[in-house]
Amino acid sequence: MAVYTDVSAEDLGAFLAAYDLGGLLSFKGIAEGVENSNFLIETERGRFILTLYEKRVKVEDLPFFLGLMGHLADRGIHCPLPVKAHDGKALRTLCGRPAAIVTFLEGVSYRRPTAVQCTALGEVLGRLHEAGKGFAMHRENALSVSGWRPLAEAAASRADTVAPGLGAAVARELEELEGHWPRNLPQGVIHADLFPNNTLFVGDTLSGVIDFYFACNDALAYDLAICLNAWCFEADFSFNLTKGRAMIATYRARRPLNGAEIEALPVLCRGAALRFLLTRLVDWLNVPPGALVRPLDPLEYWKKLRFHQAVDDASAYGLAL
Repeated sequence: MAVYTDVSAEDLGAFLAAYDLGGLLSFKGIAEGVENSNFLIETERGRFILTLYEKRVKVEDLPFFLGLMGHLADRGIHCPLPVKAHDGKALRTLCGRPAAIVTFLEGVSYRRPTAVQCTALGEVLGRLHEAGKGFAMHRENALSVSGWRPLAEAAASRADTVAPGLGAAVARELEELEGHWPRNLPQGVIHADLFPNNTLFVGDTLSGVIDFYFACNDALAYDLAICLNAWCFEADFSFNLTKGRAMIATYRARRPLNGAEIEALPVLCRGAALRFLLTRLVDWLNVPPGALVRPLDPLEYWKKLRFHQAVDDASAYGLAL
């Protein structure tokens, strides 16, 4: 259960008094997610999601995340809309944690998305990047290439306890990417964590994009690389070319890729794989005693990284050159 902070009915009822949502009818913790404490709450006005932001999220970043959701929702992206209290503020405090309520979106998340669902994802990702234009706030990506070395160093002494040779493999890849990372690609607001569990579907229709708490400004094509990693590999870690082709085609229909982005895609995919390998590795090696959250397997992304290392050009992902 991804609930780190216990919330009582009494505490939540008092918290809701600041909103125009009516009385509390029920609430329960949500198992999905590994960063924050999330609850599904039902009030006399409907269902909502309550998030308590835990220590890993910087309080100063929360206005960016909440503001971005409002900006995107105003431009037709189906994402949660922050609910403002009587004082006009969306960010408040509950049980000693920063907290916010957002609207509830219907739909389910698929662990193994189909090519049709990858098609939908590509289209929505392109729309999201276009809709992000004009958002006035800026947040650097703390988990882009400049942030990988501290993670690698934090895990270096114990990386080989997860898999023999992992530490050396990470060090080699980090040095390679630091020396060849593309610096002049089109920039904008990216989701940066658009995994299948951060989307909602009703059938094959993508009904919502959620969890914007890694969103930032970075290369737009890097967001596409993250999605190719998260959506287009099969259980045996083979890359599904049909899924990749479908995702890229609908993305390009909404936001064309320039020549530099196409050329950089294999490197961006390698970087995306290393980023999630590293954050998962650090989490895997630092599980607090008695924690109820099971860390995600870092070796999944080592196996994906090996695929990307053998790629010569973007055609390996289904992109027509």
